[in-house]
Amino acid sequence: MLSLHVRRAGLLSNLTLNKYQLLGASFLAIGLWAWAEKGVLSNISSITDLGGFDPVWLFMVVGAVMFILGFAGCIGALRENTHLLKFFSVFLGLIFFLELTAGILAFVFKDWIKDQLNFFINNNVKAYRDDIDLQNLIDFAQEYWSCCGAHGPNDWNLNIYFNCTDINPSRERCGVPFSCCVKDPAEDVLNTQCGYDVRLKMELDQQSFIYTKGCVGQFEKWLQDNLIVVAGIFVGVALLQIFGICLAQNLVSDIKAVKANW
Repeated sequence: MLSLHVRRAGLLSNLTLNKYQLLGASFLAIGLWAWAEKGVLSNISSITDLGGFDPVWLFMVVGAVMFILGFAGCIGALRENTHLLKFFSVFLGLIFFLELTAGILAFVFKDWIKDQLNFFINNNVKAYRDDIDLQNLIDFAQEYWSCCGAHGPNDWNLNIYFNCTDINPSRERCGVPFSCCVKDPAEDVLNTQCGYDVRLKMELDQQSFIYTKGCVGQFEKWLQDNLIVVAGIFVGVALLQIFGICLAQNLVSDIKAVKANW
Protein backbone atom coordinates (compact mmCIF):
# COMPACT_ATOMS: atom_id res chain seq x y z
CA MET A 1 0.00 0.00 0.00
CA LEU A 2 2.81 2.37 0.92
CA SER A 3 4.66 1.46 -2.27
CA LEU A 4 1.55 2.33 -4.30
CA HIS A 5 1.40 5.67 -2.48
CA VAL A 6 5.02 6.32 -3.44
CA ARG A 7 4.27 5.52 -7.08
CA ARG A 8 1.30 7.88 -7.11
CA ALA A 9 3.31 10.60 -5.39
CA GLY A 10 6.14 10.02 -7.85
CA LEU A 11 3.74 10.36 -10.78
CA LEU A 12 2.33 13.60 -9.37
CA SER A 13 5.81 14.93 -8.74
CA ASN A 14 6.98 13.90 -12.19
CA LEU A 15 4.06 15.63 -13.89
CA THR A 16 4.51 18.77 -11.77
CA LEU A 17 8.30 19.00 -11.98
CA ASN A 18 8.35 18.17 -15.69
CA LYS A 19 6.83 21.60 -16.32
CA TYR A 20 10.00 23.19 -14.94
CA GLN A 21 12.08 21.20 -17.42
CA LEU A 22 9.89 21.97 -20.44
CA LEU A 23 9.63 25.67 -19.57
CA GLY A 24 13.37 25.86 -18.93
CA ALA A 25 14.14 24.18 -22.25
CA SER A 26 11.82 26.65 -24.01
CA PHE A 27 13.60 29.64 -22.45
CA LEU A 28 16.99 28.21 -23.42
CA ALA A 29 15.80 27.60 -26.98
CA ILE A 30 14.52 31.19 -27.27
CA GLY A 31 17.82 32.54 -25.93
CA LEU A 32 19.94 30.44 -28.29
CA TRP A 33 17.72 31.37 -31.26
CA ALA A 34 18.05 35.09 -30.39
CA TRP A 35 21.83 34.79 -30.15
CA ALA A 36 21.94 32.90 -33.45
CA GLU A 37 19.89 35.65 -35.12
CA LYS A 38 22.37 38.27 -33.86
CA GLY A 39 25.38 36.19 -34.93
CA VAL A 40 26.64 35.83 -31.37
CA LEU A 41 27.03 32.04 -31.61
CA SER A 42 29.39 32.40 -34.57
CA ASN A 43 31.56 34.84 -32.59
CA ILE A 44 31.46 33.96 -28.89
CA SER A 45 33.80 36.84 -27.97
CA SER A 46 31.07 39.29 -29.02
CA ILE A 47 29.13 38.36 -25.87
CA THR A 48 31.52 40.43 -23.78
CA ASP A 49 31.61 43.30 -26.30
CA LEU A 50 28.12 44.54 -25.45
CA GLY A 51 28.18 47.88 -23.65
CA GLY A 52 24.83 47.37 -21.94
CA PHE A 53 22.51 44.66 -20.72
CA ASP A 54 21.62 41.94 -23.23
CA PRO A 55 18.01 40.81 -22.48
CA VAL A 56 18.84 37.39 -23.95
CA TRP A 57 20.93 36.71 -20.84
CA LEU A 58 17.72 36.77 -18.81
CA PHE A 59 16.22 33.99 -20.92
CA MET A 60 19.44 31.98 -20.77
CA VAL A 61 19.89 32.19 -16.98
CA VAL A 62 16.22 31.58 -16.15
CA GLY A 63 16.04 28.77 -18.70
CA ALA A 64 19.21 27.08 -17.40
CA VAL A 65 18.06 27.24 -13.75
CA MET A 66 14.57 25.93 -14.56
CA PHE A 67 15.95 23.16 -16.78
CA ILE A 68 18.37 21.99 -14.07
CA LEU A 69 15.58 22.05 -11.49
CA GLY A 70 13.18 20.24 -13.79
CA PHE A 71 15.75 17.62 -14.74
CA ALA A 72 16.69 16.88 -11.12
CA GLY A 73 13.05 16.80 -10.02
CA CYS A 74 11.75 14.65 -12.89
CA ILE A 75 14.57 12.09 -12.84
CA GLY A 76 14.49 12.03 -9.05
CA ALA A 77 10.75 11.35 -8.99
CA LEU A 78 10.86 8.87 -11.88
CA ARG A 79 13.78 6.86 -10.47
CA GLU A 80 12.85 7.50 -6.84
CA ASN A 81 16.32 8.95 -6.35
CA THR A 82 16.41 10.72 -3.00
CA HIS A 83 19.69 12.52 -3.79
CA LEU A 84 18.24 14.27 -6.85
CA LEU A 85 15.02 15.06 -5.00
CA LYS A 86 17.00 16.57 -2.12
CA PHE A 87 19.06 18.58 -4.62
CA PHE A 88 15.84 19.88 -6.19
CA SER A 89 14.39 20.75 -2.79
CA VAL A 90 17.54 22.48 -1.49
CA PHE A 91 18.15 24.36 -4.77
CA LEU A 92 14.54 25.58 -4.88
CA GLY A 93 14.74 26.51 -1.20
CA LEU A 94 17.92 28.48 -1.85
CA ILE A 95 16.24 30.39 -4.68
CA PHE A 96 13.26 31.12 -2.41
CA PHE A 97 15.61 32.36 0.34
CA LEU A 98 17.50 34.60 -2.11
CA GLU A 99 14.22 36.06 -3.41
CA LEU A 100 13.03 36.72 0.14
CA THR A 101 16.37 38.31 1.07
CA ALA A 102 16.35 40.46 -2.07
CA GLY A 103 12.81 41.66 -1.29
CA ILE A 104 13.73 42.63 2.28
CA LEU A 105 16.94 44.38 1.21
CA ALA A 106 15.08 46.23 -1.57
CA PHE A 107 12.61 47.54 1.01
CA VAL A 108 15.32 48.52 3.52
CA PHE A 109 17.74 50.06 1.01
CA LYS A 110 15.20 51.77 -1.26
CA ASP A 111 17.41 54.77 -1.97
CA TRP A 112 20.38 52.59 -2.91
CA ILE A 113 18.17 50.50 -5.21
CA LYS A 114 16.90 53.71 -6.81
CA ASP A 115 20.48 54.87 -7.45
CA GLN A 116 21.40 51.49 -8.94
CA LEU A 117 18.32 51.58 -11.18
CA ASN A 118 19.30 55.04 -12.33
CA PHE A 119 22.86 53.85 -13.06
CA PHE A 120 21.53 50.77 -14.88
CA ILE A 121 19.21 52.79 -17.14
CA ASN A 122 21.85 55.40 -17.98
CA ASN A 123 24.42 52.70 -18.71
CA ASN A 124 22.02 51.10 -21.16
CA VAL A 125 21.08 54.45 -22.68
CA LYS A 126 24.74 54.69 -23.75
CA ALA A 127 24.49 51.29 -25.47
CA TYR A 128 21.06 51.92 -27.03
CA ARG A 129 22.24 51.38 -30.62
CA ASP A 130 24.66 48.54 -29.79
CA ASP A 131 22.13 45.73 -29.48
CA ILE A 132 18.69 45.40 -31.12
CA ASP A 133 17.19 43.48 -28.17
CA LEU A 134 18.35 46.14 -25.71
CA GLN A 135 16.97 48.83 -28.01
CA ASN A 136 13.57 47.12 -28.15
CA LEU A 137 13.56 46.69 -24.37
CA ILE A 138 14.26 50.40 -23.77
CA ASP A 139 11.66 51.43 -26.34
CA PHE A 140 9.08 49.15 -24.71
CA ALA A 141 9.85 50.56 -21.23
CA GLN A 142 9.61 54.19 -22.40
CA GLU A 143 6.37 53.59 -24.25
CA TYR A 144 4.77 51.51 -21.47
CA TRP A 145 5.64 53.90 -18.63
CA SER A 146 5.33 57.08 -20.74
CA CYS A 147 8.82 58.22 -19.83
CA CYS A 148 12.10 59.29 -21.39
CA GLY A 149 15.54 58.55 -19.98
CA ALA A 150 16.29 57.77 -16.34
CA HIS A 151 15.32 61.22 -14.99
CA GLY A 152 14.36 63.05 -18.17
CA PRO A 153 15.03 63.54 -21.90
CA ASN A 154 18.43 65.14 -21.30
CA ASP A 155 19.77 61.77 -20.16
CA TRP A 156 20.01 60.94 -23.87
CA ASN A 157 23.04 63.21 -24.00
CA LEU A 158 24.88 60.14 -22.72
CA ASN A 159 24.36 58.44 -26.08
CA ILE A 160 26.78 59.43 -28.86
CA TYR A 161 24.00 59.54 -31.46
CA PHE A 162 21.65 61.79 -29.46
CA ASN A 163 24.33 63.91 -27.76
CA CYS A 164 23.59 67.63 -28.17
CA THR A 165 27.17 68.87 -28.64
CA ASP A 166 28.04 70.95 -31.70
CA ILE A 167 30.63 68.41 -32.88
CA ASN A 168 28.08 65.60 -33.09
CA PRO A 169 27.46 64.89 -36.84
CA SER A 170 24.52 62.53 -36.21
CA ARG A 171 21.11 63.46 -37.62
CA GLU A 172 19.65 62.38 -34.27
CA ARG A 173 21.66 65.09 -32.47
CA CYS A 174 19.63 66.86 -29.76
CA GLY A 175 16.82 64.36 -30.26
CA VAL A 176 15.35 61.36 -28.47
CA PRO A 177 14.19 57.90 -29.63
CA PHE A 178 10.71 57.68 -31.12
CA SER A 179 9.57 55.77 -28.00
CA CYS A 180 9.81 59.06 -26.05
CA CYS A 181 7.25 60.73 -28.32
CA VAL A 182 3.70 61.43 -27.21
CA LYS A 183 1.56 59.30 -29.52
CA ASP A 184 -1.10 60.90 -31.67
CA PRO A 185 -4.16 58.58 -31.74
CA ALA A 186 -5.02 59.88 -35.21
CA GLU A 187 -1.73 58.61 -36.67
CA ASP A 188 -1.93 55.11 -38.14
CA VAL A 189 1.73 55.00 -39.21
CA LEU A 190 4.49 55.20 -36.60
CA ASN A 191 6.70 58.25 -37.10
CA THR A 192 10.20 57.08 -36.12
CA GLN A 193 11.60 60.58 -36.67
CA CYS A 194 9.26 62.35 -34.26
CA GLY A 195 12.06 62.89 -31.72
CA TYR A 196 14.46 64.67 -34.08
CA ASP A 197 15.74 68.06 -32.76
CA VAL A 198 13.07 68.07 -30.06
CA ARG A 199 15.52 68.98 -27.28
CA LEU A 200 16.38 72.21 -29.09
CA LYS A 201 12.94 73.46 -28.08
CA MET A 202 12.11 75.10 -24.75
CA GLU A 203 11.25 72.64 -21.97
CA LEU A 204 7.60 73.70 -21.85
CA ASP A 205 7.31 73.23 -25.61
CA GLN A 206 8.86 69.76 -25.36
CA GLN A 207 5.92 68.50 -23.30
CA SER A 208 3.68 68.71 -26.38
CA PHE A 209 5.93 66.36 -28.32
CA ILE A 210 7.70 63.99 -25.91
CA TYR A 211 7.41 62.52 -22.42
CA THR A 212 9.45 64.68 -20.04
CA LYS A 213 9.25 62.48 -16.95
CA GLY A 214 12.05 60.02 -16.16
CA CYS A 215 11.55 56.26 -16.16
CA VAL A 216 12.81 55.85 -12.58
CA GLY A 217 10.04 58.06 -11.20
CA GLN A 218 7.41 56.56 -13.50
CA PHE A 219 8.42 53.04 -12.51
CA GLU A 220 8.10 53.94 -8.82
CA LYS A 221 4.65 55.39 -9.47
CA TRP A 222 3.62 52.27 -11.40
CA LEU A 223 4.75 50.06 -8.49
CA GLN A 224 2.71 52.10 -6.02
CA ASP A 225 -0.39 52.01 -8.25
CA ASN A 226 -0.08 48.25 -8.84
CA LEU A 227 1.30 47.20 -5.46
CA ILE A 228 -1.44 44.63 -4.82
CA VAL A 229 -0.98 42.97 -8.22
CA VAL A 230 2.82 42.88 -7.91
CA ALA A 231 2.62 41.53 -4.35
CA GLY A 232 0.08 38.92 -5.49
CA ILE A 233 2.41 37.69 -8.24
CA PHE A 234 5.34 37.37 -5.82
CA VAL A 235 3.18 35.54 -3.27
CA GLY A 236 1.90 33.21 -5.99
CA VAL A 237 5.41 32.37 -7.15
CA ALA A 238 6.51 31.84 -3.53
CA LEU A 239 3.59 29.46 -2.90
CA LEU A 240 4.46 27.44 -6.01
CA GLN A 241 8.05 27.15 -4.81
CA ILE A 242 6.96 26.07 -1.32
CA PHE A 243 4.59 23.54 -2.90
CA GLY A 244 7.45 22.12 -4.98
CA ILE A 245 9.70 21.86 -1.92
CA CYS A 246 7.01 20.15 0.14
CA LEU A 247 6.17 17.78 -2.71
CA ALA A 248 9.79 16.72 -3.10
CA GLN A 249 10.34 16.33 0.66
CA ASN A 250 7.14 14.30 1.03
CA LEU A 251 8.25 11.96 -1.75
CA VAL A 252 11.70 11.57 -0.14
CA SER A 253 10.03 10.62 3.16
CA ASP A 254 7.78 8.07 1.45
CA ILE A 255 10.71 6.50 -0.40
CA LYS A 256 12.70 6.20 2.83
CA ALA A 257 9.67 4.64 4.57
CA VAL A 258 9.37 2.01 1.81
CA LYS A 259 13.08 1.22 1.91
CA ALA A 260 12.95 0.88 5.69
CA ASN A 261 10.39 -1.95 5.30
CA TRP A 262 12.57 -3.93 2.89
